[in-house]
Amino acid sequence: MTKGTSSMGKYNKPTHIKCRRCGRRAFHIHKKRCASCGFPDPKRRKYNWIKPKKLLK
Repeated sequence: MTKGTSSMGKYNKPTHIKCRRCGRRAFHIHKKRCASCGFPDPKRRKYNWIKPKKLLK
């Protein structure tokens, strides 16, 4: 087995799918957690250092 291009052929499966709560493509299949909203936690994922996209215009 060689290291390099032939080994990278295994990485063709999606890691993130669409989240049920926020609708973004951020739900990690293996971790079972949304990177955007934190689903399935009852509280939404929110940090003060994240600026809302609506205010960036």
